[in-house]
Amino acid sequence: MSVKEFFQIKELPFNNAPDLKYFYSSKPHQETLSRLRYVIENRKGLALVTGQIGTGKTTLARLLFEELDPRLYETVLMIVVHSEITSEWILKKICTQMEVENIPADKPGMLTALYKRLYELNEMGKKAVILIDEAQMLKHRDIMEEIRGILNFEDESGKLLTFIFFGLPELEDNLSVDEPLRQRVSLKCQIKQLDFESTKNYIMHRIKVSGAKYNFFADDAYRSIFEASGGIPRVINTICDNAMFESYLIKEKVIKKETVNQAVNDLGLLAL
Repeated sequence: MSVKEFFQIKELPFNNAPDLKYFYSSKPHQETLSRLRYVIENRKGLALVTGQIGTGKTTLARLLFEELDPRLYETVLMIVVHSEITSEWILKKICTQMEVENIPADKPGMLTALYKRLYELNEMGKKAVILIDEAQMLKHRDIMEEIRGILNFEDESGKLLTFIFFGLPELEDNLSVDEPLRQRVSLKCQIKQLDFESTKNYIMHRIKVSGAKYNFFADDAYRSIFEASGGIPRVINTICDNAMFESYLIKEKVIKKETVNQAVNDLGLLAL
């Protein structure tokens, strides 16, 4: 008998992959999405979303990407995988993602072609949006200057392209290498850790989505999960997943506080 069969669920609920159907819409997340929609709708140019590792920035970026109607928005989701990318690379990437035809080899040519494409999209009634995940990897001054230059593309209604940066808190420090760009930030949002009640609701939400017929965490287990995880969703998932397996091994269908603490200890976290 597998873990899924033991708990009578369709799938494991605490995987850390950014599966949007498991997204728990907490009040802070709802507020952040509302603010980002405002920035995009009103073509404000540049917004930052920062948070500690595991707080759900990537999931939020994917959710925003999925909800923007392609009939009204030309939306791109870019993930920065290392810090050594160049301004030429990111400019060409933007041109490619915005479907610029016959991209020139030189930067002035690329900028001219990009401007024409953004103006064309604007004439079609479409707003251009670029979501950049792991944006703290953008560290070099020339990249910041390139983005600042693109933000100069505008008409009387606002910017022709909106950037939303998702990254670790150090992202704000990175922007300081180009003060004019930092001054162009129209909105900053910080994703904070979940409080105790939100942590409990988050766990129960994921269990429900997994197809469970009952809530298999005991009432006293939630406090241990919250204290050990600090309310960080990624850590909550890891603790819960390990606690499920521990409970499966000892054939207990209700996961007790003691079992959670065992899982927390095994992970090298602080058990209460």
